[in-house]
Amino acid sequence: MLQLKRAGDGPVLKPRPEVPWEKDTVFNAAAIHDKGKFHLLYRAVAHNPGDRNRSWIGYAWSSDGLHFERLDKPVLSPGEVPEESQGVEDPRVVKIGRTFYMCYTAYDLKRTQVALATSSDLVHWKRQGVILSNTVLGNNKDASLFPQKIGGRYCLMHRPVPDIYLSFGDDLHTWTDHTRIMQPEFEWEATKIGGGAQPIQTKKGWLLVYHGVDKTMTYRLGVALLDLDDPTKVLKRQREFILQPELAWELKGDVSNVVFTCGAVLLGKELWVYYGCADSVIGVAKGNVDDFLNDV
Repeated sequence: MLQLKRAGDGPVLKPRPEVPWEKDTVFNAAAIHDKGKFHLLYRAVAHNPGDRNRSWIGYAWSSDGLHFERLDKPVLSPGEVPEESQGVEDPRVVKIGRTFYMCYTAYDLKRTQVALATSSDLVHWKRQGVILSNTVLGNNKDASLFPQKIGGRYCLMHRPVPDIYLSFGDDLHTWTDHTRIMQPEFEWEATKIGGGAQPIQTKKGWLLVYHGVDKTMTYRLGVALLDLDDPTKVLKRQREFILQPELAWELKGDVSNVVFTCGAVLLGKELWVYYGCADSVIGVAKGNVDDFLNDV
């Protein structure tokens, strides 16, 4: 059974009071390991007058995965297109070929829609627009591409409440074959579930670290395994959660009782899961992935 243990002495990223766009909270970071470094694309919120709790996306990098440097300016800002007037939220990043693809939530106070941006360096991003609108399955979020085509087609994970879906497309804007692959099953995820970290390829299947919300609105993390050739097939789903809010900065914050991931890194057998703590700071927890995969 996989259980995550927290790494370090506290959060790996906190808000910077002197930086206007991230002075109050940082959380829900995409994570990817590339060219020997850990990279985070994180959501930041500033409670500024007139901003109405808008969200930005910032960029941080690290050699050891625990101590991060970061840019002073956001890499993606709200308000540049109408669909993102209220924020750019909860990024998830994969690399296909030489290009990084970032799915994120475009929010305009009324709609949450899946948007996409691309980059060659994780700093300079080009918007590709909304790729899955609220007209398809209603308000949608918690989206990530798979890091490679499957059967010659792109595969997109997303979450129309309360279940996790996959969709497939020949390009990045037209999606078909919408398939529900997981729905709430256990008590700790009774209210809703959603995609967490980007799907990670292992020899035994696609590893999916996801979140579940119980009837008290406490957010926990769980783990599942999808078939490599047909990810609509769930090969295994651990009944027990792998992380729950326990520490002070996970139990109390902008949204209390929350651990929520948008990104993880697999180095050998060691799984590093970066997670938002109470929508206020970012932590990291580790586990041996074989504790989950060995009996598959």
